[in-house]
Amino acid sequence: MSKPSGKDWVSKFPTSKSPGDLKGGFASAVKKFLKALDDAGAKVSISATFRPPERAYLMHYSYLITKGTKPEDVPPMTGVDIEWAHKDKQGKADPAASKKGAEEMVSAYDIAYEPALKSRHTEGLAIDMDIKWSGELKIKDVKGKDVVIKSSPKDGGNKDLQAVGADYGVIKLKSDPPHWSSDGH
Repeated sequence: MSKPSGKDWVSKFPTSKSPGDLKGGFASAVKKFLKALDDAGAKVSISATFRPPERAYLMHYSYLITKGTKPEDVPPMTGVDIEWAHKDKQGKADPAASKKGAEEMVSAYDIAYEPALKSRHTEGLAIDMDIKWSGELKIKDVKGKDVVIKSSPKDGGNKDLQAVGADYGVIKLKSDPPHWSSDGH
C-alpha cells in the first residue's frame, strides 16, 4: 500500500557513511587516503558515501515538485511505494497537500540544490567528508613520501591537500566543499 509523501520518507533508504560501501578501486583509494590523513593527525568527518538510488529518487522528485513539477508526472520507482499526488477525503487531487509533503521532505533532507537522480554517490564512487587540521600537516603521498602542507585553508579546500588526494585517486569537486570522488564530479 502506498504512503503519501512527507517527512516520514526521509528515514527510509539511508545514505551510508562507511567507506566500506564504496565500490572497487575507489574504495581502496579512499581507505588509503583516509589512513594517510589519520596518520598525519587530520580530523575527518564523513557525512556520506553510497547513496541508494531510492533515496536519490526521493530527494530528486521531492525537490522538483516544490519547484512546480506536477506530482502525477513523477515516474514510479520499483521498491518505492510513495504517493506523490495526494488526494483529499473525497478522492480528488489535492495539489496543496502534495506540495506540502514534498516541502517537508526537502526541508528534512536539508536540500539546497537540485539533487541528482544519478550521481557518483549512487554509483558508490563519491565521499562527502570534512577534513581539518591545525599547524602543519605532514602527510604521506601515495608513494609514501612525506608532503608537508603549510598553506591555508587548513581543511579540504586546501589545494595542496587536494593534490595529495588526487595522487591517491580521490579527487576534489571544487564547487562542493565536502565532495570528493573518483573523477572530481
